[in-house]
Amino acid sequence: MSEYFSLSECDVIGFDLDHTLCRYHLKETSRLIYESFARYLVEHKGYDKDLLTLSPATWDFCFKGLVVDLEDGNLIKLAQDGTVLRASHGTRHLSTEEIIKHYGPKREWKHFESLNTSYTRSAKYYFYDNYFDLPGALLCAKVVDMLHKRGSEVTVDLWKDMVAAIDHNYNTSAFKVNDVEESEGLPSLEKPGWYSQGNWPHLHELLKTMTGKPEPKVVYFGDSMRSDMFPASSYGKWETVMIVEELEGEGVQRNIAAKPAEPPLEPLGKKVKYEDQGMKTPSAASEQWGSYFVDAHRSESGEDEVPKLTWCSYSIHTYSTVAIPSVEAIADLPLDYKFPRFSPDKPTTTGYFPRPPDSLLKMYGTVP
Repeated sequence: MSEYFSLSECDVIGFDLDHTLCRYHLKETSRLIYESFARYLVEHKGYDKDLLTLSPATWDFCFKGLVVDLEDGNLIKLAQDGTVLRASHGTRHLSTEEIIKHYGPKREWKHFESLNTSYTRSAKYYFYDNYFDLPGALLCAKVVDMLHKRGSEVTVDLWKDMVAAIDHNYNTSAFKVNDVEESEGLPSLEKPGWYSQGNWPHLHELLKTMTGKPEPKVVYFGDSMRSDMFPASSYGKWETVMIVEELEGEGVQRNIAAKPAEPPLEPLGKKVKYEDQGMKTPSAASEQWGSYFVDAHRSESGEDEVPKLTWCSYSIHTYSTVAIPSVEAIADLPLDYKFPRFSPDKPTTTGYFPRPPDSLLKMYGTVP
């Protein structure tokens, strides 16, 4: 495998839409999604109206890469080996002693192997890896807080209601246009055409026809490890470019061609909504959860803390060719630009463009 990756070497370039070609204002969309989820629980499931009221500082809890353990109601942040780095019950941070009580002295999460090899969701856990359902992690935690305040038990009914809220919010029938989708699957794909759902073998056959090559080289841009990077890399054997907005939250510019500038002055008396009140963007590091890429882990002796790669960071290194903060970050580069690619025999910092996140640089002692 070459040490470098270039778009000019690819026969086909594919893009995910949401959070890749189509970018969102994460603060605004997160508030809308949370409100939609919460309103469903209040209006359809009889939950307390207090769920609809949040302080801006509460958004620090909203952090991509968390796993909710449905067996005990905890939310956990995992290291690359399945060690529980941090955990909460509801929004309450669990101490090291409490984590050991739940997960043993080695802090091992028992479902890690299943999640790590499939990236699918399960009846026993739920992995938050995209911004469309991420506000549900905060809502789930707030509901657990509310149940404990009432003296009620956390049961599986909570998660059934959360799934119902997600399904209600993203009901596919709401996105159909005049019901033009075919009721039955097609035997093959043809160009030109618009298709939805489908499978890789059919697409692969179409690409072979279009390129005239028995094994066309494909690169795919996407933002989700579960639905973009892992399947494209593992099953399609495609090159993959992962959009990691958390890079922007750790000091990496979205567009390297743009010159840094002072923010424009706001008129007196005008405030940016929530900005000055403490609401963080979901892509930024969290006070409660730390960095998306690296975290400190206390040794079994309990004396030393050593930095460990998070499971999310490990996954990026394993299933992505290159990771960038946005498509804009490379838009002005020539197609034959050579990107250093992720590789098993290279440091985990190799593969991030235009540079690795601050936390990884600090881990390796190369602070920018």
